[in-house]
Amino acid sequence: MTTTLNKKRDLLSLSDLDAVEIQLLFKRAAVLKQSLKEGHATRTLEGRTLGMLFEKPSTRTRVSFEVGMFQLGGHALFLSSKEIQLGRGETISDSARVLSRYLDALMIRTFAHENAVTLAQFATVPVINGLSDHFHPCQILADLFTYQEKRGMLEGRKVAFVGDGNNMAHSWILASIKVGCHLTLACPVNYDPDPRVLSLAQQQQARTGSGSVALTRNPREAVAGADLVITDTWISMGQEQERQRRLRAFHGFQVDQKLMREAKKDALFMHCLPAHREEEVTSEVLDGEHSVVWDEAENRLHVQKAILEWLILGRL
Repeated sequence: MTTTLNKKRDLLSLSDLDAVEIQLLFKRAAVLKQSLKEGHATRTLEGRTLGMLFEKPSTRTRVSFEVGMFQLGGHALFLSSKEIQLGRGETISDSARVLSRYLDALMIRTFAHENAVTLAQFATVPVINGLSDHFHPCQILADLFTYQEKRGMLEGRKVAFVGDGNNMAHSWILASIKVGCHLTLACPVNYDPDPRVLSLAQQQQARTGSGSVALTRNPREAVAGADLVITDTWISMGQEQERQRRLRAFHGFQVDQKLMREAKKDALFMHCLPAHREEEVTSEVLDGEHSVVWDEAENRLHVQKAILEWLILGRL
């Protein structure tokens, strides 16, 4: 099955995809992954260019997008906000208009989600949210793809997210409705997900009858019988000054081997990385038999290649 886009599409959050499109992306990502493994070139983006706007430093996002464009025959440009006119006061809207004249797509890794929204509003080429403080769609798609590779569809499965109600928690909330899994988030007081995201998921769940989202203060309750356990750093970029306060607030929310024993025996563990070992997760879990974090990180490359083809070529 192939779908063709009639107008520019952007990927700012999982709300920009429906369940069918997610599966089409995964099907293409699997083909691209296998082709790379077999040494076959897939140069579908020959002569195409991706501009990568970075306000936040990155390992996985920068390398996976840059390598992905290269493998598809295209070229990616690293554009630090400190090195282009955005860092000297040019508006995002003006930058979007100009960069659209040079490039085939834009990826932004930013703090405020509104920056990604504004870029997409004024750009005439597709815009990908490589990460914002509110959503991380490329990572969540890699997570979903990884689970599907290892265990099959997530529909009807129990998923536990332990930690901060941050951009990854928001992305999993939206994902739970898209793929029909049952998500329980264990968050400390004052670190819940944005109520607007929870409300959006509840509205979608009421409309589709797919998936569910619950919130608890008890990590053991969240993880009990889970098929998948997820955590993320307690201290994200820009929150370093809150370190001591956050460490106190998140005491008891570490994912260790004892907590993992509450999940199913064949449960998987995920972390979007970078991990702060012995804080939100122990090395025993991160390097242990349940962990798929390295496959998860690799799959950023394959899923994003499928995303780039979809948005630049206008078809799935």
